[in-house]
Amino acid sequence: MRRVRRDHADLVVTERPIVATEEQYALFRAYQAHRHGDGDMALMGLDDYQSMVETSPVETSLFEFRSRDGRLVCVSLVDMLSDGLSAVYTFYDPAETHRSYGTASILWLIAETARRNKPYLYLGYWVPGSTKMGYKSRFNPAEILRNGHWHRLAGAPSAGSSTPTVAVSSPKDDTPSTGAA
Repeated sequence: MRRVRRDHADLVVTERPIVATEEQYALFRAYQAHRHGDGDMALMGLDDYQSMVETSPVETSLFEFRSRDGRLVCVSLVDMLSDGLSAVYTFYDPAETHRSYGTASILWLIAETARRNKPYLYLGYWVPGSTKMGYKSRFNPAEILRNGHWHRLAGAPSAGSSTPTVAVSSPKDDTPSTGAA
């Protein structure tokens, strides 16, 4: 994780209002084609992307990650909750997978959650063994919502850490991802 932080110190992150842009959409399409070409999201048109970004019942922000030369390399759509931030969707330049922009964005969101004095960063569903979701278990401290109760993930540091807790939930748990304890 230190290497990722060091390698991305050059990125400029800007919080943007929830307005979809063609530049974001082009990056989104490239990401979908490369990472999820067989999924429904790969078929999303600009109107669908705009709806995903601009339609939310809660306060939402877009965080754009740009290289020093101003090129958009990563975008995180994030819900702003009373007890933390919730990473709704993140996409990045698939031509630079070696740069680990996904990991960098989560590390940045953990730091941003702390800057806002919030205790939790929610990463959504986590399915053990899933190659597409396995990355979520690498961030600590971490808790998972199972059967309506929050449990510390194995190997995660104990409570009391000054780092916000990363929270994930089991897809079989229909309890909303708020109020982690």
